[in-house]
Amino acid sequence: MQIPIVNISALVAGTGDRHVVAAEIGQACRDYGFFYITGHGVDERLQQRLEEVSRQFFAQDLEAKLEISMSRGGRAWRGYFPVGGELTSGKPDLKEGIYFGAELTDEHPLVRTGTPLHGPNLFPPIPQFRETVLDYMAAMTRLGHSLMNRIKTAAAPPGEPFELQRRRAPFILRYNSATT
Repeated sequence: MQIPIVNISALVAGTGDRHVVAAEIGQACRDYGFFYITGHGVDERLQQRLEEVSRQFFAQDLEAKLEISMSRGGRAWRGYFPVGGELTSGKPDLKEGIYFGAELTDEHPLVRTGTPLHGPNLFPPIPQFRETVLDYMAAMTRLGHSLMNRIKTAAAPPGEPFELQRRRAPFILRYNSATT
């Protein structure tokens, strides 16, 4: 099986035939249920910065990484987890990583009511780490909304409306160490 690759540059640039891209996305969703994208327009420098600050974080000793342990993130499910700190089918995973989500202050209504997966992130004291992660998450959110609108267009039968329900769902970014 070869996973479809869809070039979405026409969506990002607002040029070309966006309906062709929407049709390709629709076909990929119907045939495979998922697809890779190229031409997404996410700034290459931003992606490189995320890689750089992440490598700096994962290169630290365990004690330094545990300063932002998930146990400190509470119901927000944010922070670092060490190798073996997560289970898959009851077995410890051989990876380490960090979870981030939408940055919400303690005063946000969802945080005040203790809604799971909502709250402030835990960031290490690495220069530009916080800014880079938040910029990357914002870029991914914009890209996700654009893709969902194209999927909506592809899913609607010709001449019939298709209403995409948008809720403020939790955004979770998990970044794993590439060295483990």
